[in-house]
Amino acid sequence: MATSTPTKRAAPSSTSQRPAKKGHWSQGLLESMNDPNLIVESDERLVIIKDKYPKARYHFLVIPKINVPNLKALKREQSELLRYMQDQCHLLASKYPHVEFRYGYHAIPSMSQLHLHMISQDFDSPCLKTKRHWNSFNTKYFLDSEDVIRCLEERGMVVTMTPIAGEKLLDQPLKCHKCIYSPQNMPKLKQHLYKHINN
Repeated sequence: MATSTPTKRAAPSSTSQRPAKKGHWSQGLLESMNDPNLIVESDERLVIIKDKYPKARYHFLVIPKINVPNLKALKREQSELLRYMQDQCHLLASKYPHVEFRYGYHAIPSMSQLHLHMISQDFDSPCLKTKRHWNSFNTKYFLDSEDVIRCLEERGMVVTMTPIAGEKLLDQPLKCHKCIYSPQNMPKLKQHLYKHINN
């Protein structure tokens, strides 16, 4: 398990590949896994943390402790790990009986280390700011956990999408996830969402 304590690295030779910069934002999950202010649950296999920039009232990340960079790195036998991660989501969700959650993965994640999103469907958060934020959770860019597990079990690999296809999904017009409303911008969408939250 990675720690947040910096370690000394040997200087790369002229023929070796330069290591990724320590502290780069894409490596942030490895540090967050050890942040006691973020950790919600932890066992020998995984850690569940609060998302540092939640896109809803309840937004958790389930992260395995073994090194799995992304969905493409998964092997068929690791479907059991994904099932375990999903089961832990259900256990945590039982503590919030009146909250609707979705569990899934971004097809093309920006952060290194595999992580399963557990996100409430209110999307009531000041960190939800852009169309890309919204579409990353409310289009086919967000892969349902059960679908990912089934794909891995049946095909031996997780099929996601090309970067171009991902960009098209992120750039789609805004649409409410509860009804047919298509707002012109995020402020109008967020105002509309309160109607669903309060019903």
